[in-house]
Amino acid sequence: MRHFSYLSEPETARLFHLPPQQLTLDSDAALLATALGATLYSPATRPELVKDIRKQAARGAVSMVICLEDSIADAEVPAAETNVVGALAELHAAGVREPGGPEDLMLFVRVRTPEQLLSLAERSGPALDVLSGFVIPKFENTTGAAQRFLDALHTVNEARWTADPGARPLRIMPILESPLMIHAETRTSTLTGIFEVLEANRPDILAVRIGATDMSSAYGLRRSRDLTIYDVKVVSAVIGDIVNMLGRPDGFVISGPVWEHYSSGERLLRPMLRSSPFADADELGLRQRLLTANLDGLIREIELDQANGLLGKTVIHPSHVPLVHAMSVISHEAYLDALHISGASGGGAAASPYRNKMNEMKPHQAWAASTLVRAAAFGVAAPDITYVDLLEASMN
Repeated sequence: MRHFSYLSEPETARLFHLPPQQLTLDSDAALLATALGATLYSPATRPELVKDIRKQAARGAVSMVICLEDSIADAEVPAAETNVVGALAELHAAGVREPGGPEDLMLFVRVRTPEQLLSLAERSGPALDVLSGFVIPKFENTTGAAQRFLDALHTVNEARWTADPGARPLRIMPILESPLMIHAETRTSTLTGIFEVLEANRPDILAVRIGATDMSSAYGLRRSRDLTIYDVKVVSAVIGDIVNMLGRPDGFVISGPVWEHYSSGERLLRPMLRSSPFADADELGLRQRLLTANLDGLIREIELDQANGLLGKTVIHPSHVPLVHAMSVISHEAYLDALHISGASGGGAAASPYRNKMNEMKPHQAWAASTLVRAAAFGVAAPDITYVDLLEASMN
C-alpha cells in the first residue's frame, strides 16, 4: 500500500525527491492516520461492491468506507448488511491473490449503532481481517453513546484475540456531527466529553472525522460549489473549536469535511484557480478541465483544510481522490524547512534553506514533526515540481 503506486518508476523519479513510503496495515498508527488521504465513501448497497473496491484501490485510493448509515435508506439496511458481509467474505477468501485486495488499502465500515457493529462482526467472523475498523456517526458521549460504541469495539477485538492472539486490532474513526456539539450552548461541554473518551481510549482511535453535512443541516444550510465550508461561518466556527480541543500537537489527526459536488453546473462566482501556475507548467488545458468540473472549489477547500490543521478529506467521487493526494505531497522547500527545524537544538532563529523566510526553531517544532510524517506518507516533490505537475500526472 503506497500513495501514487500507479505511477511508473521513471515518472516517480521525475516527480519526487523522496517517494512515499510503502505502508502496511501494521504500520505505525500515526503514519496510517496521516496517510488516509482522500477517504472515499461507497454506499453499502452497491451491487458490485468488491469490484468497486478493487477498482478504486488500483486507481490510487488508499482508504475507503462502506457506508451503512446516511447514504442508504432505512428500508435498505438488512439487504445492505448482507451485501457487506458477503463482500468482506469475498475479499478475505481472495486475500493477496487479487490486486486491489484488502492489503492494498485501509477499508472501514460505517455503522449506525453499537448493536449493528456487533452483529456485523459476528456474521463476518474471520473476514473482519480485511477491515481496518469502523466509522462511528454522530459521536458524542453526553448520553454515553460513544462509550457504547467503544465497548462494542472492545468486545469484537477481544473475541478476535481469543481466536488468534496475533490478530490485528480494529480501530474506529468517530465522526463529529452531533447537534450537541454543533450548537454553541452545548459545544464546549460536549467537545470536552468527546476528548475525555477519546483520550481514555487512544489506542482504539485512528483519526477523527468532521461531518460538515450534518453541521450545515442543523442550520438548514448547504454550501454551493462556488463556496468552501470556511465561508459558512457557523460551521467554520465549529471546525475551529474541534481543532482547538482535539487537534493540538499531542491530540488526534482530524480529517477535512466532505466535498459533496462532483459535476459541472452554472457558476456564480469567479474561478478560484490562478492561470499563471498552469501557464508556467504548460498545462492550461488541465486548468480548464478542473474549472469545467468545478473542482477549483475543492482545491481551495483542501488548501484551507491544511491551513487549519486538517489532514486528508472525506470524498464521495473517485475524481476527487487524485486532487487530495496531489495536494498532500510535501514541497521540497517545506521538507528542507522541516529538516532544518527538527535538526536544531537550543532554539533560536535562522534563514530558511531557500533563503526566503525565517525559521524559528522552538515555535515551529510541532509543524516540522507533522510535516515529516506527511512526507513519509505522501512523499516530497522534486525541487522543480509544483502541485500542477502532480495534478497532471495524477489525473491522466
